[in-house]
Amino acid sequence: MRIGFLGVGNMGQPMAGRLLDGGHELWVCDISEEAMRPLLDRQARRAGSPKELADACETIAVSLPSLRAFRQTLEGNDGLLAGKSLRTLINTCTVGAPFISDIAQACATRGVTVIDAPISGGVAGAQAGTLAVMVSGNAAKAAELMPLFRLWGPTIVTAGENPGAAQIMKLTNNILCAVALVATSEAMTLATRGGISPVAMLQVLNNGTGRNFATENLFPSSVMSGTFQFGATIEILMKDVDLAIEQGEELGVPMWVCQAARLVLKHLVFQGHALQDMSHVASLIAEGSRAGSAGAS
Repeated sequence: MRIGFLGVGNMGQPMAGRLLDGGHELWVCDISEEAMRPLLDRQARRAGSPKELADACETIAVSLPSLRAFRQTLEGNDGLLAGKSLRTLINTCTVGAPFISDIAQACATRGVTVIDAPISGGVAGAQAGTLAVMVSGNAAKAAELMPLFRLWGPTIVTAGENPGAAQIMKLTNNILCAVALVATSEAMTLATRGGISPVAMLQVLNNGTGRNFATENLFPSSVMSGTFQFGATIEILMKDVDLAIEQGEELGVPMWVCQAARLVLKHLVFQGHALQDMSHVASLIAEGSRAGSAGAS
């Protein structure tokens, strides 16, 4: 099957690579030559613009960092919707239900079906093919695409035929991830300042009631190792948190704890840390606690 992939960054590159592993003909488009190079070296084809990608491919997956970038790639003379071959657009981005509904309507006027398929599992999951894929949209088309989704991971959950349903599912997941990261960062700082070894504290947490994604995965792989390379920036996490809180408020759900986590992340963004890896939240909270202690003394 010939598949186009638009956006081959931290998540998109390994996901596109899994399609090559599955024997599919792959076309790629990205503003970064460096990001495309590993895939081109494996005989993927280069498209010089979103339109060129949509001229060549009936099915295109999109993995982009922002709503603005997504919309820009769709519209205009060089956009995806100007392409002559595109019939199915697979969205893997976290963009929120209202946005994906708008996109689905715009695409429908051009005869393009949108299947929403946001993913969870981070860069490591994309590389290993262990992502969780949340799917919503036309049932027949989604079923047709299942073999592609299985290349990305074994956990595929259908949210419903409304394209926005998978976005609600993904935002629910991401807001819990963000809250866990902030809370775990504060808890680990508390333990460390109290004289507890971080290794010992994680051992207790991961064998007790405090375990979560941050304690089991993010801290061991990115914080304790000192690499701080989970693969998503604070800015991207902030975007997901904003979308999740907006969705909750629209549905009449009080988001008190989520709002508190957002305040922490907003503070870090305002301090100039937006483009740092999200795992740096742990070190920044630790540094802030030391600064506060020094100021108090």
